[in-house]
Parts: sequence; structure tokens; C-alpha cells
Amino acid sequence: MTNPLLRAWDTPFGLPPFADINDADFAAAFDAAMIEDLAEVAAIAHNPAAPTFANTIEALEGAGAQLEQAASVFFNLVGADTNETRQAIHRDYASKFADHATAIYANKDLFDRIRALWDQHATLNLSAEETRVLMLTHRQFVRAGAMLTGDAAKRMAEIKARLATLGAEFTQNMLADESDWHMDLSDPDLEGLPSFVIEAARSAGTERAAPGPVITLSRSLIVPFLQFSPRRDLREKAWLAWVARGANGGDTDNREIAAEILALRHERAALLGYDSFASYKLETEMAGTPDRVRDLLMQVWAPAKAQAEADSAVLCDRMHADGVQGDLKPWDWRYYAEARRKAEHDLDEAALKPYLQMDRMIEASFDCANKLFGLEFSELDTALYHDDARAWEVTRNGVHVAVFIGDYFARGSKRSGAWCSAFRMQARRPKMRTPVVVNVCNFAKPPQGAPALLSYDDARTLFHEFGHALHQMLSDVDFGSVAGTSVARDFVELPSQLYEHWLEVPEVLRNFATHAETGESMPQDMLDRVLRAANFDQGFATVEYVASALVDLEFHLGEPPVDVMARQTEILADIGLPAAIPMRHATPHFAHVFAGDGYSSGYYSYMWSEVMDADAFEAFEEAGDAFDPELAKRLETYILSAGGSQDAETLYTAFRGRMPGVGALLKGRGLAA
Repeated sequence: MTNPLLRAWDTPFGLPPFADINDADFAAAFDAAMIEDLAEVAAIAHNPAAPTFANTIEALEGAGAQLEQAASVFFNLVGADTNETRQAIHRDYASKFADHATAIYANKDLFDRIRALWDQHATLNLSAEETRVLMLTHRQFVRAGAMLTGDAAKRMAEIKARLATLGAEFTQNMLADESDWHMDLSDPDLEGLPSFVIEAARSAGTERAAPGPVITLSRSLIVPFLQFSPRRDLREKAWLAWVARGANGGDTDNREIAAEILALRHERAALLGYDSFASYKLETEMAGTPDRVRDLLMQVWAPAKAQAEADSAVLCDRMHADGVQGDLKPWDWRYYAEARRKAEHDLDEAALKPYLQMDRMIEASFDCANKLFGLEFSELDTALYHDDARAWEVTRNGVHVAVFIGDYFARGSKRSGAWCSAFRMQARRPKMRTPVVVNVCNFAKPPQGAPALLSYDDARTLFHEFGHALHQMLSDVDFGSVAGTSVARDFVELPSQLYEHWLEVPEVLRNFATHAETGESMPQDMLDRVLRAANFDQGFATVEYVASALVDLEFHLGEPPVDVMARQTEILADIGLPAAIPMRHATPHFAHVFAGDGYSSGYYSYMWSEVMDADAFEAFEEAGDAFDPELAKRLETYILSAGGSQDAETLYTAFRGRMPGVGALLKGRGLAA
């Protein structure tokens, strides 16, 4: 078999043979693997033997291995290193993948076997994990429409295929707008910018083959430009381009796509008997209902908005003192907030950033994992999908645990944001597999030979994504369908947000925040100022996030809007969003919600998880040791290694002894009364 995506990979640790894979291999691999998968499913469905867990559920867990192998490579590359060919394949195969999944879920003989097992599960003498996997499989088939017949089943298949196509188009449109735009800077335009922003702009200009430095729509470049540039006209130009992604008219406009997605999701939920897509989606999450989501968000909204409005008045006074009259605008907030931070906390990001070398922050994240969980990391010399990507073998007590890949720098072929994914999930049955996990970020790439320097937010992002990676790498379950991050959406952010707290442990910064030129540790007074300023501008950060979460929730309740932008404006007016603070993600580039179903009706989940992560880290604070071994063991046992093998609330209660309230979150954000 010549197609490298379809053969067994005789490579170190079973890594994909990236050097052997060509774009021409993907379509052929998908076509062949889909046929193979359907044949395997048919064999399970038509097995003449009575259904058992082994010959039905476990067999289904093992089906489609070739397709999973090929798709894992493709979808990781589409996100992290795309090109026109890969985008065309993505558009072409989005609906084909949806049709393929529909064919499996619509297999009545297969579902009859699954339903028969579920009906008698109490008598089958299954393990707790087997019972959980059976329940999840049955529920997944029901929610996918396995009980629909006739025209309803046909319409459900059409909706899923169309949604898959629209999600791919939404993502590609956003990437096109991000990749196509840049703002050239002349030497006078650079005045007032710290050296790290100038170097990042020059590096971006080199990548874009521009005649000089440029500002792009990469968050790691545009945010510091908005923070530091004294040129209000250029800040406005950059900000307007940033928030216009997906709403520029023409072929890359996402507004009508978003409206169609909302309409189709509503119809899909109605076919399954739900009054709204939010009710359908939240049924399987910890929150359970839209009312519980709104209650949490509004508990946080009121104090956050009050803090933001107080901050806005202070920043507006600063702006007026600068001789700029009128109201504070969104492109002014970061600039005057940075000036205020420097004045009130004596904290200058330009002075701080040399202490936050990316390589040292990677070491810090590894060291914390070693102290907490005994993991060790050895860098590998192996071919990966891009020269910027790096890989490490992860071991414990000399035993192989996982391979971790880090892909940290922004580039035109990578979608914006930061995420954790996997080339292979952990499992023991029906075949032993160790995980291959990847963190993807978009940090500004330094000039050749210079160290990469991070902002404090960047360093927090690095720790956040590594928390997701630990959830994958420490997974210790039998079945891949409940491995690692295969948990409720409002539970999945707990490990990642919890891990951010270790960045703020004083000894971590003391040991790893070392100056890029002198090698000296961060001075104690600077470290103290960094920690004191940890909650700085939380009114702004919380308001922009909660506004996005509320828009997402309201979009998926009731009748879907015909004009998504008018509905967005209406929702924001109802909650009284301060004029100088935009949504973190406006609808036309709200990829969490519209690139796929993952976070639809679920953007709130970061805050739901934050309620738990704030409470969970309090346990370490109460113990008086951020690396308390007994707590670390419980964290691994009940949260990181358990995946979705038990109900999320059961797992958290096993770790902490109870479920938390919102108090620890408000305290952690500095918003408590």
C-alpha cells in the first residue's frame, strides 16, 4: 500500500511520516478509508451473534482506524499549516465526512444492537467505564437522529452536511481576511513602540514580503500595537480591520453564513424535539439548561460591568489629560490601560517582556508537570509538519507516556488563536495506544537568532494550552471515546485554566523568568509587582468575554435571527455593554461558535470551568504548597487521567469533596465586593 496515510506507521513512537505525506494523498486516503470504515460497521451491525459489549460497542470503538489516522493528520494541518489545496479538500470533504457519519448513525441494524444492550445494561456485569461508554454511545446515536425516520431522517442528513460545509467556509473566510490584511509602517510610525513590537513588526513584514515593518491581524502583534502606539489614527485603523474580519463584504463575508448556521441548528434541534438549539446542546453539559448558564453569566456580569465603568472613567480622564477630547473609544482602551498599569503598578511590559523568554516558559510548564506528576521531557530530533514545530518524548519513571508537539509561532498558514489537539488519542482497548498531543499558539516570531519573548498574557496562554495537553497525555482509560479531553464542554477548560495558576506561583517565576540578555532572575520587586497586577483590567477582560458568551447563548434560544448583526446589537444593548468595550469575538469571526458545533451555546464554558479552577487551586493554597503531592495525585486521579469515564460533577466532587460556588471566581478576578 503506497499511500502513507493508510499504512501502519513504522516511525519513532508511531508519529505520522510527515516527510512522506503529500496533499495528493488525502482525498484518496479518505475515499478508501470511508469504504473500509463502512464495511467494518456493516460487519458489526450484521453480526449473526447476539449483541454483546465486545462484539458491538468495543468493536465500534476499533472501527474506522484508518479514517481516524488520515483525518487526524489532515485536520491538524488545516488548522496549523494550511494552503489552497488543503482548503479545497476541506471544502470538498466537509459534507462528505458529515454524510459518512450520518450513514453510521442511520444504520438501523447497528442502532438496534446498541439499544438492546442499553436496555439490558443493568444485567450485563459491565465495568463502570464500559457502562459509561455504552450510555454515551446510545445517547450519541439518539441525539444524532438514529430514531428519526422518513423525511425527518433525510432532512437531518441534509442539515448536517450543509452545516459541515458552512463551518469550513466560515473558517476559511476568517483566515483569508486575517491573511490578506496588513498595515505598512514607516519609521515615524514606529515612534513610541517598544523594541519587541518593532522587531515583531519587522519579522511580520519579512514573512509578508513587505518593504518594511507591518502590523498584521495576529493577536500577538495587533494587541501590543494597540497597547503601545501613541498614534491614535493608526490604532483606529488597525482596530477597525481587526474587528471587521468576516464582515468585509464579498466572497469572504461570514454574516449570511452565520445566519444560515443558526437557522439550521434550530431546525436540527426541532427535529429532535427540543424547543431551541441551546436546550438541545446544554442537555449533556454540566450546566444542563440555558437558565443555569444565564444565571452564572449574570452573577459575574454585574460586578464586572461596574468595575469596567469605573475603569473607563479613569482612562477617559487620562485621555483628556493627553489633549484628546471626546469619548474613550475601543482603540483607546488598551493604550491608556497600559499607561495606567505602568503608573499604578510601576510595571512596564517592555521591561517585563525580556524576562518572559518563550523557551524558559516552556521549561517552566514542563518543570511544574514534573513536580506535580513526575513527568520528564526529552526533545526529539524528528521530522514534523513545519520547521517551527518541536517535539518531546514524555516519560515517567523511564516509561514512555506520550509525545508532545509544540507549534508556537504565528504564520499566514495558521488560523488565529491557540488550541490543543491530538494526532492520536490514548486508549487500551481494543488496541493499546499512547497519545501524540500538539499545542498550537500564535506568538510573534522573533528575528533570526533572537530569543522569542512573550507578554504575560502569552505566557498564561502557553500554560493554558499545556494544561489541555496534560489532560490528554495523562489520560488513563480503556476506550478512546472517553480519553483525555473527551468530556463535557463546560468541564474541558478546567485542567487548562487550573494550570494557568502555576505560572503565578512565585517560585516558578523566580526560577524561570530570567532576562534574555543578562540571564538574571526577575528582581523580587518586579515579581511582586507582576503578581499584584495579575487582576489588572479584569473589568474589561470579563466584560468582553461575558458579552460574547451571552450573545452566543441568546443566538441559540428562540427563533434564529435573520439579521445576525442586528440581533447582536440588540443583545448587547439589553445588557448595557459599555461603549468602549467590544465583544471579544464579534459574530463574523466568532470561530468558537460558527466554525463547528464545539462551543456553540457553549462559549460560557470557560467561565463555568473557571468557577471550578479557582476553587480547585484554593485547595493547594489551603494546603500551603502549590505542589502538594497528595493533592497532585488526586488531581491526576480524578480529573486528568479519568477523561470522560465518569460524570464530570462526580469527578470534581471526588477531587474537592463538593461543588463550588461563584465566590472563588470573583475573588480570583478581583471582582468580589
